[in-house]
Amino acid sequence: MPPGASKTDVSPASSFAIDLPETLVQRAQRGEASAFEQIYRRFERPVFTLALRLTGQREEAQDVLQDTMFKLFDRIGEFRGDSPFWGWLRQIAVNEALMRLRRRNRQPFTDDSDEVELEGHDVLLPPAAADAALLGEALQKLPDATRSVIWLYHAEGYTHDEIAALMGKTASFSKSQLARGTRRLREMLKITQEVDSHA
Repeated sequence: MPPGASKTDVSPASSFAIDLPETLVQRAQRGEASAFEQIYRRFERPVFTLALRLTGQREEAQDVLQDTMFKLFDRIGEFRGDSPFWGWLRQIAVNEALMRLRRRNRQPFTDDSDEVELEGHDVLLPPAAADAALLGEALQKLPDATRSVIWLYHAEGYTHDEIAALMGKTASFSKSQLARGTRRLREMLKITQEVDSHA
């Protein structure tokens, strides 16, 4: 870590951050089935986990995984290598999951017109969030938009501006969902201590 940098200056590593050999991507772009299979095996779990955290339902997460992989197969020729392959694939998975949430329309994304001033304790996940089972249960109880913002921000390292663009909302929408969702998680997990996060 460079001098003067703090832990909070760095976004958490995404579970998608898997480097692929350039030759593997090129083989997949040529249509080699074995290359697609290797890519699928490497990214199956990160795609499914992301989809499960955003949709909150295993069946939908499985559908998002399948749709993401179908799109990967259809669009792999569009990948130019200007950015990491994992980031490109993650974007497809996020878009697929958010599209399912919009279609479901169970909890439509709503704009919050009031600007929210975030305090440190409103954006930091509670230590109990380290327990994946507890966190999974608590996340399931949150509205779709709130759960999506929390996961994209904390687990995938997206900024509020990036989340806003993905959801077609404002950065203040993302900030307010994060603040409300974090407060709700704290209540559900009955935790008052804080852990480090990214800004």
